Amino acid sequence: MNATRVDPTLLRRLPKAVLHDHLDGGLRPATVVELAAEIGHTLPTTDPDELAAWYVEAADSGDLVRYIATFEHTLAVMQTREGLLRTAEEYVLDLAADGVVYAEVRYAPELMQRAGLGLDEVVETVQEGLAAGMAKAAAAGTPVRVGTLLCGMRMFDRVREAADLAVAFRDAGVVGFDIAGAEDGFPPADHLDAFEHLRRESVPFTIHAGEAHGLPSIHQALQVCGAQRIGHGVRITEDIVDGKLGRLAGWVRDRRIALEMCPTSNLQTGCATSIAEHPITALKDLGFRVTLNTDNRLVSGTTMTREMELLVEQAGWTVEDLRTVTLNAVKSAFLPFDERKALIEDVVLPGYAAAL
Repeated sequence: MNATRVDPTLLRRLPKAVLHDHLDGGLRPATVVELAAEIGHTLPTTDPDELAAWYVEAADSGDLVRYIATFEHTLAVMQTREGLLRTAEEYVLDLAADGVVYAEVRYAPELMQRAGLGLDEVVETVQEGLAAGMAKAAAAGTPVRVGTLLCGMRMFDRVREAADLAVAFRDAGVVGFDIAGAEDGFPPADHLDAFEHLRRESVPFTIHAGEAHGLPSIHQALQVCGAQRIGHGVRITEDIVDGKLGRLAGWVRDRRIALEMCPTSNLQTGCATSIAEHPITALKDLGFRVTLNTDNRLVSGTTMTREMELLVEQAGWTVEDLRTVTLNAVKSAFLPFDERKALIEDVVLPGYAAAL
């Protein structure tokens, strides 16, 4: 099939898997407006369409720190039980409407305690909202499974506390762990104690690395901390010269370490110059286990369907390429092997066969 002729309606029907998507970066603009009004929080605008445009414009700065600053308003409306229940449920329904069949949602519970919720209450409430969304999606004939990654904020001192939380809730919908926040200046090895604890408890984790900081960040995440996946990882290309892989790049490819790549987000934070030249295509062609992700759907003004469409239109991707990255994501999901196998054989492959 010619990539330039792929119908957008077909792309929406394709089964999708997303491993890197932040709960607090994917709210509906109208929900932010309504919840902000209820708590008296001032927004840049109270028009949902204008707010959506503001997010994308504010995030489109080429700077990761400014990009992260846009979360002030979404986090403001996620401090109460009501706010968390609504945003978590809508998160799932929006994914289901976009054809997502498996997702891992990540967030930092410590950022949702301003109104007095305890860490356990935050996690329990988000899980309740996610479960409600999954039930509604299944009833509507668009089932989606969502697992949770709890995040510690790498620039603060509560990462071990967040890791303990992931261990405590690993049988209640939490499937793994991550550290998030400003990468440059806050190396993952600063939180080695948390990662060692997770390894002892057999809780898988990914680490944001190779986005705002280069190869040392990826090396630390993998070789020092023991990450099973890398969040973003676009700067692994710095270890590839004329198609020849250096030792770190070879390690990542040969051991099938998934790279959670987010093209639109990477353009916004200055990690890539265009969709056409985004490293995801070259890395895919070199045999890396790349996965396609949204990162923050509100902040980046995107969906999984849009990310696919951009790669098809601007980077020459085919439906077969999209199937490959979808399979990559499911293979690297923080799920038991038999559940990943069933998802591939019963959902993803039949879904692509039916669409084609």
